[in-house]
Order: sequence, then structure tokens, then C-alpha cells
Amino acid sequence: MEAGALSSAYQRDRRRLVGRLRELGIADLAVLHAFDTVPRHLFVPEAVQHRAYEDSALPIGRGQTISRPFMHATFLSMLGLTGTERVLEIGTGSGYQTALLGRLAAQVYSVERLFPLADRARAVIESLGFENVWLLIGDGSLGWARHAPYDAILVGAASPQIPPALCEQLAVGGTMLIPVGEAGDQELRRVVRLDDGFEDEPVDRARFVPLVSDELT
Repeated sequence: MEAGALSSAYQRDRRRLVGRLRELGIADLAVLHAFDTVPRHLFVPEAVQHRAYEDSALPIGRGQTISRPFMHATFLSMLGLTGTERVLEIGTGSGYQTALLGRLAAQVYSVERLFPLADRARAVIESLGFENVWLLIGDGSLGWARHAPYDAILVGAASPQIPPALCEQLAVGGTMLIPVGEAGDQELRRVVRLDDGFEDEPVDRARFVPLVSDELT
């Protein structure tokens, strides 16, 4: 599935990254396996590929970044995916987290507003042979209603408030992780859909690029 990437010189670096994630407290074996098998260096610009397996955020162009691996691993562990879920990702970005989700869930639908990022992410994901990942260029705050409901929604940009459309597209019993707030004052929130409403709780402080949306201005 990785078109020979596992035999590359980066394999040792990937294993070291997985070891680092273990040291930092990531215990979900499925999440760790995803990090061990998805080649992060393919999702970053060539100029920073030598840093691809550091536990750090890296620039990917258009004023966007790929989050540090520990951040991805933390969010993925919080979702507790078992491999049967339909997942919506808001903010494809580099496509790296999208590919990780592709390892962990049955179906992954990802929405990206910036065409150049979505186009490159799609090319890399297709080159790796994923057949359970679909990308849409559009306003992430609107979600992707056609394939709803979703068992999990993972939002990779900070919204001033929780978009109503995303709540509507969450399945009963499903979980959404979303950073909420303005620059310098954000918190990660966990939203769970119940039979009769939503349970919304803060999880931690957060620092994300803003979610650009015509619907939220």
C-alpha cells in the first residue's frame, strides 16, 4: 500500500517516532501502527522532508502547517476508532492525518477549502493506494452532508463557534473533536451526540489556524 516507502531510509525514523509517541503516553496500538505505516515525509514539502519524523509541526505552504505527530496521535486516540467507523475530517491540509484515519476507520471523508493543498493531498493518498478515503474541496463548516451521519468528526482548524451543520451530521453516539475560539484563546472541545441532544465538554487548551468559512463570518 505504501509503494515501497517502508523499505526507504525513512523506516528507521518512523520507528523512532513511534517510540517517542510511546514515551509520551500514546498507548493505542492501532494508532501506533498507523504512524508506523504511513510515510509522513511524503506529505511535507521536499525542503523539510529531513525533519518529517521529528515530533514537531512543519510548514506545508499557503500559511498552513502539518501538526506535530503527538497532537495527531492524541486526537486519534481520543476518538477510539475500531476500524468500522465512518469519519469526517475538516481540514485535509497535507493529507497526513487523513491517511492515518484511513488506516483506523472504514470510511474517511475529508473537506479542504484550499485547492492546492487538497490537490496535493489527493495525489499522495492515491499514490499510497488508499481506497477508503474521499476528498472534497469546500467550506469545512458545512461538512459533507451527502455521506452523513458520521461516527466521528475531527476538525483541524479553530472555529469561533461549533458549526451547527457539523452537529447535525454527527451520528447518535458519535464524537466530534473541535478547537473553538479565537487566536490566543482556544480550547479543544469534545462533543458527543446523545439521543436527546449533545454533551459538550472542554478537553484542553488548543492552538490551531482559524477555520475559514463564509458561514461563520
